Amino acid sequence: MAVPKRKSSRANTHARRSQWKASAPTLVKTVEGGRVVYSLPHRARVVEDSAGTPLFKEYKGRKVADV
Repeated sequence: MAVPKRKSSRANTHARRSQWKASAPTLVKTVEGGRVVYSLPHRARVVEDSAGTPLFKEYKGRKVADV
């Protein structure tokens, strides 16, 4: 494992750590059944019946997994 030769200054440490930022996920807006739904791109979504119980997972209009 790499070990630093000498102690790094507090300013350098904080400058390096300040670059690590969380980014908001990009959401895709679609209209399904007359309502607007936001989902993550390239992810399977859960298809529910009218009562709200999950039936299966769907990706690009195809059933990919059971829930």
